[in-house]
Amino acid sequence: MFKKIRGLFSSDLSIDLGTANTLIYVRDKDIVLNEPSVVAIRQSSNGAQKTVAAVGTDAKRMLGRTPGNITAIRPMKDGVIADFHVTEKMLQHFITKVHGNSFLNPSPRVLVCVPCQSTQVERRAIKESAMGAGAREVYLIEEPMAAAIGAGLPVDEASGSMVVDIGGGTTEIAIISLNGIVYAESVRVGGDRFDEGIVTYIRRNYGSLIGDATAERIKQEIGTAYPTSETLEIDVRGRNLAEGIPRSFTLNSNEIMEALQEPLSAIVQSVKSALEQCPPELASDIAERGIVLTGGGALLRNLDKLISEETGLPVIVADDPLTCVARGGGRALELLDKHAFELLTFE
Repeated sequence: MFKKIRGLFSSDLSIDLGTANTLIYVRDKDIVLNEPSVVAIRQSSNGAQKTVAAVGTDAKRMLGRTPGNITAIRPMKDGVIADFHVTEKMLQHFITKVHGNSFLNPSPRVLVCVPCQSTQVERRAIKESAMGAGAREVYLIEEPMAAAIGAGLPVDEASGSMVVDIGGGTTEIAIISLNGIVYAESVRVGGDRFDEGIVTYIRRNYGSLIGDATAERIKQEIGTAYPTSETLEIDVRGRNLAEGIPRSFTLNSNEIMEALQEPLSAIVQSVKSALEQCPPELASDIAERGIVLTGGGALLRNLDKLISEETGLPVIVADDPLTCVARGGGRALELLDKHAFELLTFE
C-alpha cells in the first residue's frame, strides 16, 4: 500500500543496465542519467563494515587509483550481475538521483533491458535487485528489441529488421519481425574486449603496461575498424616493463586497427552466422533495409564500413546509438500502458 502511495510521486523509468554505463530514461523527460556502472566501496579499519564511497562518474575516476581500504568495482560482467549487493546499491543511488530531492523514497515502475540469452537465474537477479532498490513493479525487455524500438525500426510490421547492439560486455544480434525476435545471438565480445586487445597489443609491441582507462581513451580518440587514408596519432604514457618506470610513446590508428582485429572478426562472424540462419523472406527485407548498429561500440570509427564490406549489405549507424536501448525501453513502457504491447515478451 505504502509503495503505491510513494509510486504517485515517482516517474516511470527505463534502465539500460550496461556493463560499462547505466542509462536511465524518464517518461516525458528523455535520458536523464548516463553514468559509468562503477561503485567504490570503502572498508572500515577492522574490515567488518562496508560502505559505498562513490557511484558512477566519481567512482570511475577511482578505477586503478584507490588506496587499500577502497575498492572500485564494476558490478556488471558481460551484461549480467556479477555482484548482487553492489548492483542493488548502485541502482538505489541512481533511482534516488533521478528523482532529485523527493521527500518520500521513490517507488517507480521500472523496465530493465536484459541480454537476449541471459538465463532465468540472471534475469531473476536483475529483477530482485531492482525491487531491492525500491521499484514498485519491474518489467524486463530484451536488449535488441529495445534497441530496435529506440532506433525507430518498424518492429511491429511483417518485415524483417536486423539490429546489432554492441555494448561494453556483449554484442546482441537480432532479427525482428511482428513484435517478436525471430533469431537472436548474444556474443560476449564488446567494448571491454576492444580495450583488452589494445592493452595486450601495447604490452607485446611496446613492452609497456597501460590501464583500462588509458586503453578506452585510445579507442575513443584514434580507434578505427577499417583502413582509411587519414592516419590519427596519440601520445600515451605507460609503465615500461623492462625498466619499471613510466615512458611515453606514440601510437597511430593503423596499429589500433591491428590490435582490434580479434574482437572485430568475432562480431563480423556472428553477424554472418545470423544472416545464414535468417529465413529467406526476412533476408530479402534486410538486404533492402540494411543492418542497424546501436550501442556504444557502434561509435568506433568505420565499423559500419567493415561490416558492410564483409556482408555486402548496407549498414546504418542509428542516431545517438549510445542511448537507443534506454529510449526504446521508455517507448515500450508507454506502449505497455496503452496495452498495445501484448505481443512483446515482458516478464
